[in-house]
Amino acid sequence: MAAKKKTAKKSPKSKSKSLPQRSEIAVGDTWDLASLYESPEAWEKDFAKLAKKEAGFEKFKGTLAESGSALAACLKFDLEVDRLGERLGTYAFLKTTENQADDEAQRRIARYQSVASKLGQAASYISPEIQAIPAKRLGELLDEKPMKPYRLMIERLTRYKKFTLSKKEERLLAMQSEMSSAAGQAFRQLLDADLKFGTVKNEKGEEVELANSTLMEFFVSPDRNVRKTAFQQYYAQFKSHENTFAATLSGSIQRDVYYAKVRGYDSAIHQALYADDVPQSVYDNLIESVHNHLPALHRYYDLRRRKMKLRDIHHYDTYVPILSEIQTRHTWEEGVDVIMDALIPLGPEYCDVLKKGLTTDRWSDRYPNAGKQSGAFSCGTFDGAPYILMNYKPDVLDDVFTLAHEAGHSMHSFYSSGNQPYQYYNYTIFVAEVASTFNEQLLSQYMQENATDERQRAYLINRDIDAIRGTIIRQTMFAEFEKLTHAMCEAGEPLTVRTFQECYLGLLQKYFGPNFAIDDELSLECFRIPHFYRAFYVYKYATGLSAAIALSKRVLNGGPSELNDYLTFLKGGCSKYPLDLLRDAGVDMEQPEAVETALTHFEGLVDELEGLL
Repeated sequence: MAAKKKTAKKSPKSKSKSLPQRSEIAVGDTWDLASLYESPEAWEKDFAKLAKKEAGFEKFKGTLAESGSALAACLKFDLEVDRLGERLGTYAFLKTTENQADDEAQRRIARYQSVASKLGQAASYISPEIQAIPAKRLGELLDEKPMKPYRLMIERLTRYKKFTLSKKEERLLAMQSEMSSAAGQAFRQLLDADLKFGTVKNEKGEEVELANSTLMEFFVSPDRNVRKTAFQQYYAQFKSHENTFAATLSGSIQRDVYYAKVRGYDSAIHQALYADDVPQSVYDNLIESVHNHLPALHRYYDLRRRKMKLRDIHHYDTYVPILSEIQTRHTWEEGVDVIMDALIPLGPEYCDVLKKGLTTDRWSDRYPNAGKQSGAFSCGTFDGAPYILMNYKPDVLDDVFTLAHEAGHSMHSFYSSGNQPYQYYNYTIFVAEVASTFNEQLLSQYMQENATDERQRAYLINRDIDAIRGTIIRQTMFAEFEKLTHAMCEAGEPLTVRTFQECYLGLLQKYFGPNFAIDDELSLECFRIPHFYRAFYVYKYATGLSAAIALSKRVLNGGPSELNDYLTFLKGGCSKYPLDLLRDAGVDMEQPEAVETALTHFEGLVDELEGLL
């Protein structure tokens, strides 16, 4: 069932649409959070239990080197607390995303974060105490039977020995957890709740509310005046709040640099990559490879400009399909059906579970509403369903691909939680982006193969080009921005509105090329990207799609063995480091071949599109 739309009264000359309130959304179009908690009251009962766990950590202090049993008992208790906290925290977080202005939801998550911070402080001695155990004694403890389920945990933990501080210092850092998240929280409140962008008249003459969740609707409009008006009106709000945005982004970067320095890492990027055991060469080689292939991107922009009969091309011209007269529409149900057809190569179990999740089991919150968090995400837990937040719009083809993408994440969670113990189920973002973009690759190939004519095929190839551009090239630009701005902070350079915009403008000029018209407002884009508040993970989107292109071809061109390799990868959780999991699945990301293959594929698509047009 489609979301109900609230229509405001306007003059007879124009129609107006505004986002519905949360209470106006049909229940069947919202997620069912009962797998986490049936009600806020049920949440409160478990929250009370969690709050009492703080005292339980004290009894293990000073005992961890005594025996394998003692160490295992502490780890078991810590994981039980963490598991309960994950369930409580996820429910609290998901409720805030339904409506960022919901005071009750904001109070709930603030209460959870306060208790989680206290628990973190209570448990902060565990890591330093384990790190202090002499290597020989620790080896003896790991050989004891009770420690078998935790051996890999401890081996990973000891990698951090040189970056672990004293018990007192670790406790002080743990006490900063709420404070350190302030910049990100302020950004989210400003972006999703406080900024008001007004309305824009679309190509149908309707005045539609401009919001983070509806911006793309305007950018894919065939009417250039609509696109331009939305662009300028949207960024006018960022211009009027640029100092606040600069302060929040600067605070986030300073936090990253502070923690890296305090712990003794070479840099913030070193700390970020260390957890996944990814060498910085992977990050740097990605940027270099993309730089080498930028001429193909510039050629595509010129092709787009010529075929759209534009004198010059602007950012707001890069999302609308070149063949904009071709209309697509997929209701939620139709979108699910085409996704399921495309994913048939993954087997009946995968498809049956996913289809129920997207329909009767209500994993997804489907449509936009006032105050709802923008964008889309999948949020899997060990004990609950792998939920999906969408802001689905039937007339936007990319939303079908976004749903396939988030479904890939959710099925990754489904398989990992079903095949790994709690301590090894939670896969890293590095491999997560493979599972999601793998699904997009299958969907793209399926739709191209089933195109009704050459123009529809060209339309779909255009979308494929833009997807690779957005996931590999654009995310690499973001990754380069993160690297540059953190390096600026580490060098003591000021992070201000001007320095942020100058840095970002330089990247825009490099990535968009010499013949692209860059509007003054576009340098403000650096203030609206949520990823920048969780720095040094956007590069994983680029490496993830590169790996997904290789693995999807391997599965489609292979047999049961190749499919089993991929499903085994989905079941792996974090039982191995990301690069090892991917090697087992059939692709080595420490080598440049996967990224180069993806970018060469991009060039081939540009050639094919030009031939079809």
